[in-house]
Amino acid sequence: MTQTAIPFLFMRGGTSRGPYFNRADLPKDLDTLGEVLMSVLGNGHPLNIDGIGGGNPVTTKVAMLSKSEDDWADIDYFFTQVQVEKREVDMKPTCGNILSGVAAAAIEMGLFTPTSDVSTVKVRAVNTDAKVEAIVQTPGGKTLYEGDTAIAGVPGAHAPVLLKFMEVAGSNVGKMLPTGNTLDTIDGVDVTCLDVGMPMVIARAADFGVTGTETREELDAKTALFARIEEVRLKAAVQMGMGDCSASVTPKFGMLMPPQNGGHISGRYFMPWDTHPTMAVTGSQCLSACALMPGTVSDGMMEQLPSGAVMQMEHLRGIIEVVTEYEMDGESFHHISGGLTRTCRLLARGEVYVPSSVWGGHT
Repeated sequence: MTQTAIPFLFMRGGTSRGPYFNRADLPKDLDTLGEVLMSVLGNGHPLNIDGIGGGNPVTTKVAMLSKSEDDWADIDYFFTQVQVEKREVDMKPTCGNILSGVAAAAIEMGLFTPTSDVSTVKVRAVNTDAKVEAIVQTPGGKTLYEGDTAIAGVPGAHAPVLLKFMEVAGSNVGKMLPTGNTLDTIDGVDVTCLDVGMPMVIARAADFGVTGTETREELDAKTALFARIEEVRLKAAVQMGMGDCSASVTPKFGMLMPPQNGGHISGRYFMPWDTHPTMAVTGSQCLSACALMPGTVSDGMMEQLPSGAVMQMEHLRGIIEVVTEYEMDGESFHHISGGLTRTCRLLARGEVYVPSSVWGGHT
């Protein structure tokens, strides 16, 4: 036999897409796992022509699920970001959009059994140890995908998936404000270094010459912009205690600006070497916290919203609604939880094949 068959689900989660695996069906060794996932996605070609990736970072993501041994969680969610062309697999970050499909995938795989028409699946993000409650519609014990919930960046309407992120402040690097400051100046540019769901370096869009009128393609064509972003990002990463991040997609880079289309604030999210076509779920959590926290780069961009209010954050394809619960102790901001509604859909199921020379099927 010249190829190894691996069972998988092919799903859209939020505004991302990729294969969802049972972790037990993949090699335990992480180096071998990386080689397998690059082969699955077709890494090394701009179109991922020899795999099932889509030639874009939002379509070269992978979810691996298992029953959790954590006392709180039902499901462990291990995420990897496979680069489109580079021979790299990043196992450090998590992804909130792909997480949108985790509860449904766990049910489809038999890892979680619904007992009512609405199911709450407690998910532990293995990469960051974040805890998330995913609430899905399960009439008759089966996941419902059709509905009337629409999200920007995805055509049509589908059943809602409510995500509630618990204890995400500082979950990646240990502190919500990794540098200890709400504002740092790096190479003459003000930034806020923040870890809420995802470690990020956040700047004012105007300080990078971004007006908010640019399309994704126009932003991606600005090579000087990305060179400047990378220079600031890498220096910030060191100050955040993350070391050399030149080969890692974290910390991510984000920009904030005043709203232009009726929202509360406008944001842009970089992955970090490409512009996100919409807005990352984890990124929206971090950017919204930055927008609410006094003394950050967002000061003066919007009116303060009360805890639990819906923030409408504009992005390249529309608006994402984010709910942040927080407390203020004087000028100190304490993040409690963040939530938002996404959708997902099962696209296909079956087996994906990798050459036996990559992995023979043994663990």
